[in-house]
Amino acid sequence: MAHPVQKPNEHYTYRDLLTWPESERWELIHGVPYNMTPAPSPEHQAISLDLATQFNIFLQGKPCRAYTSQIDVLLPTGNEDDSAVDVVVQPDIIIVCNRAKIKDNYIKGAPDLAVEILSPSSGQRDLTEKMNLYEQAGVPEYWIVDPTHRTIMVFRLGENGSYGRPATYTETDQIPVGILEGLTIDLQRVFTGEA
Repeated sequence: MAHPVQKPNEHYTYRDLLTWPESERWELIHGVPYNMTPAPSPEHQAISLDLATQFNIFLQGKPCRAYTSQIDVLLPTGNEDDSAVDVVVQPDIIIVCNRAKIKDNYIKGAPDLAVEILSPSSGQRDLTEKMNLYEQAGVPEYWIVDPTHRTIMVFRLGENGSYGRPATYTETDQIPVGILEGLTIDLQRVFTGEA
């Protein structure tokens, strides 16, 4: 299979993505490839680790599972075979409560919560295209973390199937997690490393 950079107008699927170098991270949005390398910054990684840790501690002994980036999430638009899916994303963190969506090498279908941490290379895509993808796929809760401004926007799917306006939280707030009753995330810990 040709490397996607060599054929920019080609429509790609998960089958194609699996043939590309393992040293590179790719997402597909309606068949268009986006390179996710280089690796995120240390600040990005620290925020991701702390959020994932708070989720993971709460989820111990519960049916939902938290996963961090570099796991493919396939968002089929119909009944196509998994290899033919042309929307494959790698959110920074996801929570999946339906174990049937957890496959050997990927997640198939909308996670219950997706977190994207803004970075210079992918921030605009997280705020537009990926937000639309998650909304269309029915992801109940979508968080956009802005490390520069130390804020998190939380989008919750309404009864009409759209996100509407987000709730915005700052570095001193606690975020109640809508899909996990009883869990609040301490943002002071997330953004400063202090409890």
